[in-house]
Amino acid sequence: MRQDWCSGAAYGLLRHWLQRSNLTWVRKACRRVVRPLRFGSVLIPLGYPALQTSILMVDEKEKNMKCLTFFLMLPETVKNRSKKSSKKGNSSSSSSSKLPPVCYEIITLKTKKKKKMAADIFPRKKPANTNTTAVQQYHQQNLNNNNTIPAPNWQGLYPTIRERNAVMFNNDLMADVHFVVGPPGGTQRLPGHKYVLAVGSSVFHAMFYGELAEDKDEIRIPDVEPAAFLAMLKYIYCDEIDLAADTVLATLYAAKKYIVPHLARACVNFLETSLSAKNACVLLSQSCLFEEPDLTQRCWEVIDAQAELALKSEGFCDIDFQTLESILRRETLNAKEIVVFEAALNWAEVECQRQELTATIENKRKVLGKALYLIRIPTMALDDFANGAAQSGILTLNETNDIFLWYTAAKKPELQFVSKPRKGLVPQRCHRFQSCAYRSNQWRYRGRCDSIQFAVDKRVFIAGFGLYGSSCGSAEYSAKIELKRQGVILGQNLSKYFSDGSSNTFPVWFEYPVQIEPDTFYTASVILDGNELSYFGQEGMTEVQCGKVTVQFQCSSDSTNGTGVQGGQIPELIFYA
Repeated sequence: MRQDWCSGAAYGLLRHWLQRSNLTWVRKACRRVVRPLRFGSVLIPLGYPALQTSILMVDEKEKNMKCLTFFLMLPETVKNRSKKSSKKGNSSSSSSSKLPPVCYEIITLKTKKKKKMAADIFPRKKPANTNTTAVQQYHQQNLNNNNTIPAPNWQGLYPTIRERNAVMFNNDLMADVHFVVGPPGGTQRLPGHKYVLAVGSSVFHAMFYGELAEDKDEIRIPDVEPAAFLAMLKYIYCDEIDLAADTVLATLYAAKKYIVPHLARACVNFLETSLSAKNACVLLSQSCLFEEPDLTQRCWEVIDAQAELALKSEGFCDIDFQTLESILRRETLNAKEIVVFEAALNWAEVECQRQELTATIENKRKVLGKALYLIRIPTMALDDFANGAAQSGILTLNETNDIFLWYTAAKKPELQFVSKPRKGLVPQRCHRFQSCAYRSNQWRYRGRCDSIQFAVDKRVFIAGFGLYGSSCGSAEYSAKIELKRQGVILGQNLSKYFSDGSSNTFPVWFEYPVQIEPDTFYTASVILDGNELSYFGQEGMTEVQCGKVTVQFQCSSDSTNGTGVQGGQIPELIFYA
């Protein structure tokens, strides 16, 4: 950095700067350079007249803080005078002092020690993580207010290039392009910096520096939501990923459009971790649009295992026609056909609204089209058909008569509907005991809780538990089963089961399968009520390999009837994987 300083005014300006920094001027010394020194790109030759100024800086408590050394280099015109003066035997200091007022170039002396930022040399009186807090405050201001930086030396607040670059996020300061983002009526004008954007995206690079680059000060982007575009800019400028459930799909679209692959991968990971039966159908539609096969597979896993919950969700009505057809064709859909039929009618009603049609029976059938015949109506229970589909009005009179004949007649008519039942999913059983036994005084139930904790290494869906039955002949038990995570009930059901007196296990099901995430312990509990003693497990295992899923068990503090890892009740976990 060059400054026009007079020889006498140089020290005065340095003194003024030190006083403003709450430092004390202590001493100064001048001498001629006696050996070649290289500072950055500047080489000071032997004998070159220069003033070396050593400044010892201390704080108000006289504590030594830093010693800085400056070289005041003379221009070429003064160099000649300096040589003449040196021949007369004058010292470099006296020669320098007699020189007329000239302009000097100031070069800061570099050392081999580790460089320190200004914040390290002059620590500010702020709490820890001051710079991080300041950057976060600027991020929030920029996100909300499109702020500019009022401080004249804001660069000194941030010790790293990453933090200084982050200040430019959504900032008009030095912006050389603006984006008008969003559909008409909901646009937002956002500033940008071409260099930063081109470094973060090949699309932006082609847009600003490619062969067909257009020199526009304002670019309109009507197909991206402002919040999603801001999330992408924050990643490019700040190297931070800030995703929210209500904008992650729009952010994924923006990341795909502008080829920001790491942000797109983060969006997919976010969607996979937040995947549930409520949003699985919508995410299935979007994953096909964005060509994300891994996300598509995860969506199918949830839809297959929790089909009835997925079909009854509001998100099911928001899917496109192609996704509807793919779901209705699904062979492994684990749902009653009457539930599939009712979900299709609900979708048809919403689709009529999207097409601005009156939601009549005729229009519902019209928007369903050939997808209606993908519903396997002949595989419904007769009661479900008679009380549901037959009275819905969506079927013609001939179709209703033919389906009734399909149920009752020996010679079945030909149907346009698929008549083969879906395969559904085959449940897997994880058995945690190596043997079972019974004794004359065990295992007794008086409303006490049997409980065990477990964790899996892959996402599964717990459909129910396998329980032991009576060891004294046939008996009926009332069972209340629960599945909890950190004290929160995820699923429960109250049902009865009949045991035949054998040592077999008897399944008790939840109303809907419960999604279980990997590497987290869940608590399985059951409260049995019955007069008869039952079998109980022994030689329990802490880890069981069941297919591709590894299950770990540990004792639960909720167990008050003696069940633990080594023995007791709840011998089986029934799940879909």
